[in-house]
Amino acid sequence: MSVLDLIILLIIAGVCGAIGKAIAGGARGGILISIALGFIGALLGMALARALKLPEIVNYTASDGTTFPVVWSIIGSALFVAVIHLISWRRV
Repeated sequence: MSVLDLIILLIIAGVCGAIGKAIAGGARGGILISIALGFIGALLGMALARALKLPEIVNYTASDGTTFPVVWSIIGSALFVAVIHLISWRRV
């Protein structure tokens, strides 16, 4: 994987994490949190897709053949943020 592919992958993961965070209502964190959410969301989303035997919808393919599931990353990061909100919810 080249440096350009890594930068593109980080940007895509950041955008996917930010979209997932916005869907679930998360407002905290910056770009590093969004990138981490994008990668965690990709792991969770693909695990969910494989368990339900669903296809990969939109992928980014790097020059060495590495793929990144864009749609499943957004879905997985939204689910992850929602679970984190449920766990850390406080009554006011």
